[in-house]
Amino acid sequence: MTEHEDPSRDRLKQHFAQRVINQARQVLEVWQRLQRSEWHDSGLLELGEASLLLQRYAERFEQVEHAQLARQIGQCLQLATDNRGRLNSQLISQLSELMQRLSRTGLRHGDTFEQTVLPPLRKPVYLALQHHEQAEQLAQRLAFFGMSAVALDSANAFRSAMLERHPAAILMEVDFSGPGLGLQLAEAVQEGLEQKIPLLFFSHQDTDTPTRLAAVRAGGMEFFTGTLDASNLFERIEVLTHVAQYDPYKVLIIDDSKAQATHTERVLNSAGIITRTLLEPLQAMDQLADFQPDLIILDMYMPACNGPELAKVIRHNDRYVSVPIIYLSAEDDLDKQLDAMSEGGDDFLTKPIKPRHLIATVRNRAARARSLKARMVRDSLTGLYNHTHTLQLLEDARVRAERDGQPLSFAMIDIDYFKKVNDTYGHPMGDRVIKSLALFLKQRLRKSDHIGRYGGEEFAVVMPDTDAETAKRVLDDIRERFAQIQFSAQPHDLSCTFSSGIAQLGAGLDGKLLSQQADQALYVAKHGGRNRVDVFSA
Repeated sequence: MTEHEDPSRDRLKQHFAQRVINQARQVLEVWQRLQRSEWHDSGLLELGEASLLLQRYAERFEQVEHAQLARQIGQCLQLATDNRGRLNSQLISQLSELMQRLSRTGLRHGDTFEQTVLPPLRKPVYLALQHHEQAEQLAQRLAFFGMSAVALDSANAFRSAMLERHPAAILMEVDFSGPGLGLQLAEAVQEGLEQKIPLLFFSHQDTDTPTRLAAVRAGGMEFFTGTLDASNLFERIEVLTHVAQYDPYKVLIIDDSKAQATHTERVLNSAGIITRTLLEPLQAMDQLADFQPDLIILDMYMPACNGPELAKVIRHNDRYVSVPIIYLSAEDDLDKQLDAMSEGGDDFLTKPIKPRHLIATVRNRAARARSLKARMVRDSLTGLYNHTHTLQLLEDARVRAERDGQPLSFAMIDIDYFKKVNDTYGHPMGDRVIKSLALFLKQRLRKSDHIGRYGGEEFAVVMPDTDAETAKRVLDDIRERFAQIQFSAQPHDLSCTFSSGIAQLGAGLDGKLLSQQADQALYVAKHGGRNRVDVFSA
């Protein structure tokens, strides 16, 4: 047997290459912390050291993609150092894109590629359920969504695991190891911890108020009853553990004073917020469509028009009704401030303003705006974009693709034999399948792809910078992996498949025609035997 064929050597190589994955997660965790605080020098230094270590590991263990991304992160940070430690919007955007790519990388061994989703959740989740087999099955299903979980079969095993390593979160059955003992066990392990571990409780039966009150007092943040669904559990843990928000906030600054606008830019860039400055207010609507900011900072007095007038123009467009507008002006007359606020503004900040005050105000307003927008444009069951907003995103992507000369693909996805799932297992099971596919798509598609629930069991994906053949390879891989998921059901477990149709943007096509072509390709896939991906062909 040659050295290359030595299986023990390959296993050893894979074992050490796992260090690359762990270090990639470390880089993502540092980035996540920076997103939540001011981007001080020590934080950037820590990010630089983590990415340098990632580069060394990646080069040593022949992980080319990781090494390249680590070098590019280091180059961005070096540019910031050369600029006296100052970040600008371009560097923040580049870093954000690199982190998104890093979160999607896998391990390459020879000619094979193991796709590994990399949420910045390095620690496992502990599952303490009465039925150990159920806990192991749940751990396997969580692994499909990229989450590591450990099933524990006794109170002693749980205590030992806690002594060895604290988890990212704990799922504890209230009667684990005995009636009500799970509550006591969970409360005991939290005592003395400076930073509490996210704790979720579970009971097979619906529980009374005293039990739920005891769960709250034990530190419970969530309470599940009945059947445990892996996708539901994953989403709640993701929220409770603050898995990284890779998208920095985007702020459009409209001010005719270049000096003031530059100062505002520097303050916000220092906090990792992407900015774009507009000195000509009459260009505002074009910039809004192109930049899609989370928030607008608007000067009160400008030669071409004043702030309240421009705010009215912006509010006339339904797409920007919920975008916060903050006036930033030296105006200290309270009546004038209130008048301006009544004309579409959300806040009024008086110059000069302390940098920390400005950063906190922008962050809080932008966070609320994102949350509100998510409720307006997203489907309530899956959290994906709704039908109307998906078509708007497709049209936006079409305009950008034609402007930049880049490919664009649009995919329609439909769960096979879904009516049979509802008729046989009931609508709650149908909802579980829909939510699981939604989560599966979110986990395995890029951040730049837009995923929507088109209606019922039908989904749509807008894939910028992607030709049809590449889109087909990606969706084929997702299709194969989704078919492996087992859903707990009676009288036996259930698995589902989906079919997909893809169309690529061509000359003379608008969003409506592109979606029609994808729908025709989906029809071909359905009538060609289902559980397949087809590309539209004239």
